[in-house]
Amino acid sequence: MCKTINSHFINGAWVQESKPAALYLKNPATGLDNITLMLASHELAETAIQSAHDAIPTWQQYSSNERAEFINNIVIELKKRRTPLIDSIVNELGCPREFTTEVQVDDPIDAFEQHVQWTKDIQHEQVIDENLTIYKEAIGVCSIITPWNYPLHQLIAKVAPALAAGCTMVVKPSEFTPTSALLLTQAIEAANLPKGVFNLVIGSGRDVGPVLTTHPLVKCISFIGSTAVGKHIQSVAAGSVKRVLLELGGKSPYLICPTTQLESAINLGIEDVMANSGQTCVALTRMFIHESQFEQAKQLAKQSASSLSVGDPDTKDTFMGPVINQNQLDNISSAVERAKNEGAEIIYGGNRIDQTGYYYQPTVITNLPHDAQLAQQEIFGPVLVLFKYKTIDEAIQLCNDTPYGLSARVWSDDTEQSKKLARKIDAGQVYINGAFWHNAAPFGGYKESGNGRELGPSAIEEFFEIKSIIV
Repeated sequence: MCKTINSHFINGAWVQESKPAALYLKNPATGLDNITLMLASHELAETAIQSAHDAIPTWQQYSSNERAEFINNIVIELKKRRTPLIDSIVNELGCPREFTTEVQVDDPIDAFEQHVQWTKDIQHEQVIDENLTIYKEAIGVCSIITPWNYPLHQLIAKVAPALAAGCTMVVKPSEFTPTSALLLTQAIEAANLPKGVFNLVIGSGRDVGPVLTTHPLVKCISFIGSTAVGKHIQSVAAGSVKRVLLELGGKSPYLICPTTQLESAINLGIEDVMANSGQTCVALTRMFIHESQFEQAKQLAKQSASSLSVGDPDTKDTFMGPVINQNQLDNISSAVERAKNEGAEIIYGGNRIDQTGYYYQPTVITNLPHDAQLAQQEIFGPVLVLFKYKTIDEAIQLCNDTPYGLSARVWSDDTEQSKKLARKIDAGQVYINGAFWHNAAPFGGYKESGNGRELGPSAIEEFFEIKSIIV
């Protein structure tokens, strides 16, 4: 059954858009109508910004410990909504239920909970000597704009540190996955956060984006999305010299040194790229293998990709569901067809799956020049490209031969060697062997992958102004 959503949250109350434009969303697994979304207007966004501005004196009078208690109460309310959060992401994103439960819901709730202690630990005043005291003050109203691929996690990665710092905010989640944002808002409402501290508008970037990125009362923009849009936001925000925090695209490298554990290394790389149907900004979509093990790696990659279960996200043991919509499916298909025309060898996959919904095969490609478009540009799909190298120096050069620098992984039988190689790769995070995501690790990118950091205590620092008082 298709449901209608016309709910926005401003100044502590739910409001409806009086003359909305409608967006029709389909269930990615079935292609059937799922949600009719009534989008917010730029006028509603302006009202939300004013609400956030008016709430600054109230919110900033609370101590760090008091803000930590509010955050803890939000966590309690989120846990009560765990099941509907899981259901919403499965239905709107097509993400398999097991992955959704562990990665899309439980992990972000854990990240929010860790902010309780990090908020308590904030020191707003630092006495350097009898002549100098340094203060940290909340920057003010923040526009928080997040994407659809990890809808709850990427909301929490920005909302939690902004609240901890004492900022107020207007949040615009992706209009393609709105329900998890509504559930988060319900949790915030139930936690009795002061009115106006958190405001939610669900609208298109075209309609509400210009307001959120140029309004004079907005002092900070925190955005996750494509590099092209991030560059635009940085440009328009420059007119009023706003702080701009950007987590943008990635084309992350996976460097595999000659190893006695090649099968484990390859399986990890395949699963990393194919999880969430490849719709992950940190996916290790470029795999580099030493020439002595390259042919073996090709066979292992084919074996691993072919073993993945693709289908209904509600079917037990499904590893990979659909991509989010027809447009995404078309973009992935076009990118792979272009690579085929450039002479790429398709080791496995390379085609749409002929069934109801937006499904694409797990795809592994080789024999592609490193400057080819598919090797350089993020396509947000289940597509991995294999490259061979002769020397470690050549491998490092290839790893860094990209405009992006979001994430990377190094696999070696020698952990100390891995650490040394990790230091040479231009990326905000580098994983060693089988290491996985850590919610206390600052997350963000080098180069065109953005600036600023999310998660960990350092993320809270992004939302402060620093004031020095010299006597």
